[in-house]
Order: sequence, then C-alpha cells, then structure tokens
Amino acid sequence: MIKGVALVGVLTLFSLGTVQHGCEDAKKSLTHLNYYPIRDMRATVAFVPQHKGMYPPDSLAVNTRGTERLYGLEGGELAEKLGGMLTNPVEASDSSIARGALKFTKNCIPCHGTTLAGDGPVAALFMPPPDLLAEATRARKDGYIYSYIRHGGIVMPSYGPAVTAEEAWNLVNYIRHMQKISPR
Repeated sequence: MIKGVALVGVLTLFSLGTVQHGCEDAKKSLTHLNYYPIRDMRATVAFVPQHKGMYPPDSLAVNTRGTERLYGLEGGELAEKLGGMLTNPVEASDSSIARGALKFTKNCIPCHGTTLAGDGPVAALFMPPPDLLAEATRARKDGYIYSYIRHGGIVMPSYGPAVTAEEAWNLVNYIRHMQKISPR
C-alpha cells in the first residue's frame, strides 16, 4: 500500500499533465529537456535542398537589388526612370486582358474601384488614387505603369510580392484596353 502511494506521488510530482495520461506524462516529464543542448538555430535547422534544380529569375522581372537601387530612386522617380527603359513583352491578346481583369478584380478594386476612377472603398480613407482612364494616365508609358505596380509610388504600396511580372504586364494590357474602350 505504501509503495502504491509512493508511486502515485512520484508520478504526480513529475507529470504536469492530467491523471488520465499517467505514465505517458511521467515519461515525457523525465525525458523531455526544457532546452535543446544546442541553442543556435544555424546548427539545428535542417537544410532541405530543392528537388529539381534552381531556376533562373523570371525573364520579365525587374531587378530590385541591382542598378535600380544604385540610383537611389524610389516610387515615382523609379517609375519615371524605368518607364522609358521597359517595353511590354506580353502581347495584348484577349487572354492577357482577361487575366489582367481578373487580377485587377482581386487586387486593385479596393482603391481604384470597379470603374478605374480611383473611387474604391479604401480611397475614401486615404488620398485617392489617380483615375486610370484619365488623360494623365493614358500619357504614361507601359513601363511606368508596370514599375508603379511592382514597386509602388507616393500613394500606392508595392505589389511586387503579390503580383508577378507577367501578371503586372497583364494588368497593363487590361488598363490600356479599358482606356481604349472608355477614355475620360
């Protein structure tokens, strides 16, 4: 009887869990170390190599770590610089325009609105974005609009991580298509 009480006391002392798990909790409390002996993550994290080879960067991607940053340009200045350098490599086909419209619906409507006039629900809370169908936007080059989408500007945040290079060019094709259909 005394041995049974002593065993229950030892199990209760070493286990922090419930009584229902009994021996399992006692085993974990005796064998589990609070800290791993090597506390440096560089030595404990396993590196899993890629299964297929490493891919080169996207051919449509704009370099964000190279010469663009050397100029010290950000936002609108960067878009002005890249506007003349970049040309749209994606053909303005019906499928490209449809993909651009879908991406616009997912990412751009909160600020630019369904009519592309800059009257989205978020625009009322901040400085409204420009009208994408107006003369000022129509006068911009494709590279400028692409750069603004990928790198952001004065009011617009950068959508580089959310929009791939091809999707950005599809958005440019969609905006140009809408400018032809209904200019303001």
